[in-house]
Amino acid sequence: MDSDIRLYFDEGVQVSIAEQMRRLGIDAVTVRDLRLLGETDIQHLRRATEMGRVLCTYDTDFLRLHAQGHEHAGIIFGIQNQASVGDWVRALELICQVMTAADMVNHIEYL
Repeated sequence: MDSDIRLYFDEGVQVSIAEQMRRLGIDAVTVRDLRLLGETDIQHLRRATEMGRVLCTYDTDFLRLHAQGHEHAGIIFGIQNQASVGDWVRALELICQVMTAADMVNHIEYL
């Protein structure tokens, strides 16, 4: 898939989602890949932003950081136990097809 959106999965999101995105040709990393388990939410948001990656999460703390005015490359938020791995993969694939990295800056998409 030809998408300029690159994804950053926090530690709460299943690794299998990132693996599926990579199989679809979408650039995706997890905090496990980066060996950043245990960092704070603000550290993850800053790192994802520095890397130009959209942060994928179940954690409402990222919504609060957005509301406080923290700049970011985008946040994709799902409610835990309401979105299956397949739901995430289909939604992320669609987002990557119809949106650009520029569209996602300081924007939240809800699954």
